[in-house]
Amino acid sequence: MKPTISIAISAWKGRLRSVVNHVRQWRIVRPFRVAIRYWRVRNGGLPDWPTLLGGSAVPPFPIIKSTSAQPPGKRILIATGTAGHLPSITVESYLGMALRERAADVEFLLCDKALPACMMCEINWYSDVAAFARSGPRDQCGVCHDPSADMLTAAGLRHIGLSSALTTADLQEADNLATRFNEKEIRECRIDDVAVGEHALAGALRFFARGELPNVAVADAVLRRYFKAALLSLRACQSLFRSGRYDVVVLNHGIYVPQGVIAETARREGVRVVTWHPAYRRGCFIFNHHETYHHGLMTEPVSAWEDMLWGEPQQQRIADYLRSRWIGREDWVRFHHDPIFDVTEIERDIGIDLSRPTVGLLTNVVWDAQLHYPANAFVNMLDWLLKTIAYFAGRDDLQLLIRVHPAERSGTLPSLQPVLEEIRKAFPDLPKNVFIIPSESRLSTYVAMSGCNAVIIYGTKTGVELTASGKPVIVAGESWIRGKGVTQDANSEDEYFAFLNALPLPAGLAPAMQERAIKYAFHFFFRRMIPLKGFVQSAGWPPFKIAISGIDDLKPGACKGLDLVCAGILNGSSFVYPAEDEVT
Repeated sequence: MKPTISIAISAWKGRLRSVVNHVRQWRIVRPFRVAIRYWRVRNGGLPDWPTLLGGSAVPPFPIIKSTSAQPPGKRILIATGTAGHLPSITVESYLGMALRERAADVEFLLCDKALPACMMCEINWYSDVAAFARSGPRDQCGVCHDPSADMLTAAGLRHIGLSSALTTADLQEADNLATRFNEKEIRECRIDDVAVGEHALAGALRFFARGELPNVAVADAVLRRYFKAALLSLRACQSLFRSGRYDVVVLNHGIYVPQGVIAETARREGVRVVTWHPAYRRGCFIFNHHETYHHGLMTEPVSAWEDMLWGEPQQQRIADYLRSRWIGREDWVRFHHDPIFDVTEIERDIGIDLSRPTVGLLTNVVWDAQLHYPANAFVNMLDWLLKTIAYFAGRDDLQLLIRVHPAERSGTLPSLQPVLEEIRKAFPDLPKNVFIIPSESRLSTYVAMSGCNAVIIYGTKTGVELTASGKPVIVAGESWIRGKGVTQDANSEDEYFAFLNALPLPAGLAPAMQERAIKYAFHFFFRRMIPLKGFVQSAGWPPFKIAISGIDDLKPGACKGLDLVCAGILNGSSFVYPAEDEVT
C-alpha cells in the first residue's frame, strides 16, 4: 500500500473513531450507560438495611443506648465522601450500624455533587476526556449520591453534604487558585499545612491510570479540576472539624480526592483519624490509626508482633495460608484462575535458563497510590526499574527476571501506562540477560521467583511472602516488609547498587531470619487483617455483600473482630486481631 493511501486511511479511521466516541459519550450510548449504572446501584448494589434487619422499620437517626462499657456520646464522622463507591458505602454503613449499637453518635459525610472531580471519575468511563475536562462528572453525580443517601436514610443513619460546609468565599477561592496557579504551583501547593497539591496530583494520576500526567493539553485541565476539588474539600472539612462536632473521622484509604484531603485536614485540626481498606484474606479488612495503611504498615513498630504467642500451631496456620496464596483460594481477589506452575514451561515461554544465576524483580502498577515516602531510594517505581535494567545490562554473570504486576491488566482500574511499553521505549533492544513475564501471563509469580537467587522489589506486598519462604529480598521503595529486620533496605541509590554488587548471594535467608519473616507474615495476614462476620463474596460490584440475620449480629459480643474494630474507632485501641490465641 502506498504511504499516501495509508496515511489517508489512518486519518479517516481517526475521524471515524472521534465521531463514534462522541456518540458514545453524549448522544446515544452514554445516557443509557448512566441509566444502567443507576438501576444496578438501586437494585442490589447497596445494602437493603430494612430487609437485613428483618423488614422492620428503622427509627430515624437514633442513638441507641447500650450496655457496653463505652461511654455514650462519642461523635463519629464516617467520611465516605464518594457515596457511589459501593465497597466503601457498603462497609461504612455496616460500621455505622454497629457503632450506633455501641451508643455512638454517627454521621456520614457525602459529596452532594459539590466536587468538580473525585475518586469516582475514571478515564475508562470517559471516552471523550476533553468533555470531562470541560464539564466534569455532572451526569454521574446523581447516580453517585442519591441512591446512597436514600440507603442511609432508610437505615436511620444521618448524613450531610460537603456543600453544607462551603461558603461563597470558599468557592471563589477555589476558582481563583485553580485558574491562576501553574502546574508546578499546583503540585507544590500546601494550604494550612495540608498538601492539597499532592492529593490533587494523586487524584489526576489515578484518573489517567498513569504514573505521570500525559503530555496533552487536556491533562492540565483535569489536574486543575482535581486541584479545585481538593481545595473545596479542605475548606469544607476545616469548617466541619473546627466546629467541635466530631471526635473521630473514619474513611476508606485516606488517599486521593477527597479522602486524602479529609484525612490530612482532620489530623491538622486535632480530630482522630481511622482509615480502612479491604484486606487480601476473604472476609477481612485492614484498619489503621492516624494515616493510610500504606504508611501505617511501614511505620508500625516491630514491638507490635515480636513478642506475640508463637509456636508450631501458628507456624502451621501461616504455612497453610501462604500455600493457598499461590491460587488465591482464601482471598477476595485472584489475578489468575488457572496459573501455570511448571518451571519448564516458564523457561520455554520466556527463553530463560533458571539453572543460571537469576535475580527476580517484581513491579507495581505504575499509577497506584502515588504517595511520598521519605525512605524511597528512587524518584518513583519506573525510575528504579529502568536504572535496574541498565545496571544488569553490565552484569553478564546474572540474569534478571522481571514479573510485571498482573493487576496492570486484571485490576479494577487497568493501567494505561504499561510497564512493558516503558521498558521498550527505554530499551528498544532489551539486554540479552533480561527476561520479562508480561502482566497477562498465567505463569506463576511464586514459581518464577522460587528459582531466583534473590528478588528485588519496590512496593509489592509479595516481599512478605518471599522472605517467609527464605528468599533474600532487596527493597528499593515502600514495601511493607521494609524495616522488619528481614530484608536489605536501600535508603539511597548508592546503597541500592551496593546491594546489587553483592549479588549473587551465597545462600538464602538464615534460619533465624526466615523464622522472623514467617512470624511477621502471620502478623500481617492474620493479625492486621481483621475478620468481620456478615460479609460474603459477590461476583458483581461491589465484590462483597452484607449477609446478616438481624441487628443482633452487629451488637457487642456477636463478632470478635467487629468488637475490636469498634473499640479502636471509639477508644483508639489497637487494630491488631489476636489470631495467635485462636490457633491450637
